[in-house]
Amino acid sequence: MTEEVAGGTEAGTDPVEAARRALASVGTFLMSAADLWRSIGADADAWVRFSAHWEELAPDPYAAEQGVHRLRRYGRFRYRAADGALAPTAHREFVQPDDSNALYLARDRHFEPLTAAFLEDPLFERTVKLVGRIAPVLDEAPEWTVWVHPFRVVATADDEGRPTPEGLHRDGVTLVSSLLIGVDNAVGGESSVFGPEGDRLLTTTLREPGTFLLGDDRCTRHGVSPIRAVDRGKPARRDVLVVTCVPS
Repeated sequence: MTEEVAGGTEAGTDPVEAARRALASVGTFLMSAADLWRSIGADADAWVRFSAHWEELAPDPYAAEQGVHRLRRYGRFRYRAADGALAPTAHREFVQPDDSNALYLARDRHFEPLTAAFLEDPLFERTVKLVGRIAPVLDEAPEWTVWVHPFRVVATADDEGRPTPEGLHRDGVTLVSSLLIGVDNAVGGESSVFGPEGDRLLTTTLREPGTFLLGDDRCTRHGVSPIRAVDRGKPARRDVLVVTCVPS
């Protein structure tokens, strides 16, 4: 097994096209931070502003039942493929699609909504629309339901942080993506993607803010190993933005 690392696409190659080709042929794609930043028009100042929204997340009481210190918020949107229009839908409970998460089968979970500042941040909308541009390679649906989940997983001296306490899993959607926002004082957090026959398609540790991992959730499973604190005297954190979508 070899570890896959994110790298820039060849000069003149559109990262969106590269993602589409890989998802259609392999089922997963790792976009470099440089390509992601270029695709959504990010720079260092914009990223600092965007990552600050992760300081406003709320505790996840359902993860706490598993002994996991996780913070999050949640929003649901409608994306129109023809013109890229993105519109929020009414905030409501989150039910894992397709009963895909064994920890929360048919369970309604209530999370705090996304903040107004998060919704107004240009990088939020550009990131979601980037996912919308990639998704049609998996299904030519005219409209998509999009779920947006900013997460922070925390590890302490006494407890590791578990980004995926459910283990290897599907999200019950068509396209699943995880954007690394930042990591502090943490080791671990290895992401793995497996094919339908259990074959390992990709293993990588997202380290550089902006690295973007995508997968065809219909035919792959994914998971992330625990994180641990490097300096046991202070907490460790791993911040990601998970965007998933399915035809409406």
